[in-house]
Amino acid sequence: MLRRSLRTLLTAAGAAIALLTLSPATAQAQAFSGGNYGLYSWEGQYPTVGGCAGTFRQVGPTRTAGAMSLKYFYSDRCGSFARIENSRANCAAVLERSNNGVGRADGWVSETVDPGINYAYTMIGVNLDGRVSRALLTCDGNVLTWTDWY
Repeated sequence: MLRRSLRTLLTAAGAAIALLTLSPATAQAQAFSGGNYGLYSWEGQYPTVGGCAGTFRQVGPTRTAGAMSLKYFYSDRCGSFARIENSRANCAAVLERSNNGVGRADGWVSETVDPGINYAYTMIGVNLDGRVSRALLTCDGNVLTWTDWY
């Protein structure tokens, strides 16, 4: 069995942190949000969070823009999220949420596509208790398709 002192471990950890700091960063998917997004519970969490995982179902038809797909998922317990598939780079799934039943976005959240994969999904938007939301597929800053408000 190999024994290491605390000093050796700290030195190794410091070297690893220095190496990571000096290494070029790779691009990763990024979540963005605006308006009053985050006001309600579950917002800021992904749909895989405990208590929500497995409760979502697709609502409405899949929308397409070329080969890319946009889907809207809803849970009567947690809210909704948007998912895009077969996407190219510089695209994002966007979920807009309205505080009331009027289809006007008061808050939104988006998620870009990770390098090396072709899909993305947003964090949860809480469209419960009279609020509504919809999904959008955007590429290069342009909205290519969207769902109805649900």
